[in-house]
Amino acid sequence: MFVLSQIEHNLPMPPHLLSRPLVDAIKAELERLFLNKVVANLGLCVSVYDIRSVEGGFIFPGEGCSTYKVSFRLLMFRPFVGEVLVGKISGYDEKGLHVSLDFFSDISIPGHLMQYGTARALDGRWMLKTEDGDELYLDLDDEIRFLVSSIKYPPIPVEQKETDRAFAPMQIIGSIKGDGLGLLAWWAADEEEGEAEAEAEE
Repeated sequence: MFVLSQIEHNLPMPPHLLSRPLVDAIKAELERLFLNKVVANLGLCVSVYDIRSVEGGFIFPGEGCSTYKVSFRLLMFRPFVGEVLVGKISGYDEKGLHVSLDFFSDISIPGHLMQYGTARALDGRWMLKTEDGDELYLDLDDEIRFLVSSIKYPPIPVEQKETDRAFAPMQIIGSIKGDGLGLLAWWAADEEEGEAEAEAEE
């Protein structure tokens, strides 16, 4: 889920930071530039992990700040395809479910990647109709286990309609089509039965 990515960057240092120790000033500027932002094909930056090297300090013609060549590592949120995560349902529409991990919310589970027998109810919620005829609803704030089906880094749109969803620079498509996937409550009883049987065998 979390990976370290090493980056080299030519970093102009604002003059007001130069009164601080150089490494502290560089880290503060890197956090301003990268923290809680998506870097295409790398993921969402959650922390400036460390600074590996600093070179330069050159002042180029026409500029009022010094520029440093900095090598550093960022801690990135970048789940791999096939990884299983647990989040909470934050919304739903005709296309599917929206899921949040608290620190990242651009996760969607489309209808065609849900368990067989899942459909929308009359009130707009999604529900799973079991073979026994039970209707299991997927409600807001329910904890849900899903598999990462794909990760997209869409280009920034030139124009955006007012009715469009807010642009998301990183989008995770999830799937709950499979054993063990879906609401945690669905599988809790089975897991408890399995543990009880294992204890009985011992």
